[in-house]
Amino acid sequence: MSAPISNVRPKPDQVLADIVDYVQNYRIDSALALETARNCLIDTLGCGLEALTYPACTKLMGPIVPGTIVPNGAKVPGTSFQLDPVQAAFNIGAVIRWLDFNDTWLAAEWGHPSDNLGGILATADWLSRSAIAAGKKPLTMQDVLIAMIKAHEIQGCIALENSFNKVGLDHVLLVKLASTAVVGQLIGLTRDELINAVSLALVDGHALRTYRHSPNTGSRKSWAAGDATSRAVRLALIAKTGEMGYPSVLTAKTWGFYDVLFKGNAFRFQRPYGSYVMENVLFKISFPAEFHAQTAVEAAMSLHEQLRAKGRKVEDIRKITIRTHEAALRIIDKKGPLDNPADRDHCIQYMIAVPLVHGRLTAADYEDSVAQDARIDALRDRMECVEDTQFTKDYHDPEKRSIANALTVEFNDGSKFDEVAVEYPVGHRRRRHDGIPLLVEKFRTNLARRFPAKQQQAILDVSLDQAKLEAMPVNEYVDLYVI
Repeated sequence: MSAPISNVRPKPDQVLADIVDYVQNYRIDSALALETARNCLIDTLGCGLEALTYPACTKLMGPIVPGTIVPNGAKVPGTSFQLDPVQAAFNIGAVIRWLDFNDTWLAAEWGHPSDNLGGILATADWLSRSAIAAGKKPLTMQDVLIAMIKAHEIQGCIALENSFNKVGLDHVLLVKLASTAVVGQLIGLTRDELINAVSLALVDGHALRTYRHSPNTGSRKSWAAGDATSRAVRLALIAKTGEMGYPSVLTAKTWGFYDVLFKGNAFRFQRPYGSYVMENVLFKISFPAEFHAQTAVEAAMSLHEQLRAKGRKVEDIRKITIRTHEAALRIIDKKGPLDNPADRDHCIQYMIAVPLVHGRLTAADYEDSVAQDARIDALRDRMECVEDTQFTKDYHDPEKRSIANALTVEFNDGSKFDEVAVEYPVGHRRRRHDGIPLLVEKFRTNLARRFPAKQQQAILDVSLDQAKLEAMPVNEYVDLYVI
């Protein structure tokens, strides 16, 4: 006869306690982290402004029930919407992620930590407008930057050693978890309430990766993070009512997360929480491409210039060998038909073919009008991906964190170009000197898509000044982006 399961309610799992203690007690004093967070903020909002030019994205914007008015609600940058913080988080999160152009973190699990800005900014804006209405002080943008750093850290540190994709779970699970923790802190949860909130985020339903992979790749991957960060706001608000939590949500035998969803394995950790992730985050600066292909696109751009300089045509190419790392093979090595933009921006062959043909890769290049060019699929058919085990090792090395790709082009006449290898993309920490000026130009371009010159300049005056931005009330900064 088996022993009965104890009904004594346990202490909170250590993972929950560590997250909550970090969020509530850790002091962010890294100037580099705060400066990087400011750059992350403007880049992330800029990505959202570009996404607002795509009807497939804008059809999801606005309140759940048309015409809903929310006094002191959060505003959605680049629009005229003012919504409750849960729906505002969805709106902001969806536009941020739509074009796959915001920051990235690569490890055992990959993801986009700036996805958390949806919940952070919506909550901070709503709290600030509510505070002013009550005659109190609003939050400042420094509060937003600190929340961003901590959300990045939670998501990124868990991702370092724990692969959710290998058990079929989508990385937005970590967005929901990190957003719940920092949003809960913003709304003033006690330690016990915040532990309850984080446990709710882990016991909640989790997204499958179905929509990111063949044969089901689709546009849900563009709003999945918006869904996750908005759920986080909802769960934090539920916890604030005093709703109970589930202290052994991870470790409970049979029914806990580890046994049900993680093959009985406990989370592993490489380092304690601090500000490492924000300081080392990867920016997508040059191309709206899945990050494992960023260096491949850089190499393809270089090869395009060689083709032009030497009078070669893409029709002359017999074979292209892509030397890459294991994660790229697992995620974006894709043969056969590509049915939609979401399918194409997760295909390394497509992301190489377009710059070889056109000398560019923009968000518009994933649309049907460009994809119908027969030269693109013809080139894809001539490509072969092979793993370089050193590339894979360097990808996981915490001192390198490279994302290397190398391309070799062979021609029908038997000749070939020298291999073009790129180890670190321009958005890598090792290339910040090159990357940040380009990031600012990307932001300027995205502001110009949505605002008149005077409004653009007002945003730039604050956004490019660290001290001025940190001191500014959240609601005043968000108001700069209202249409």
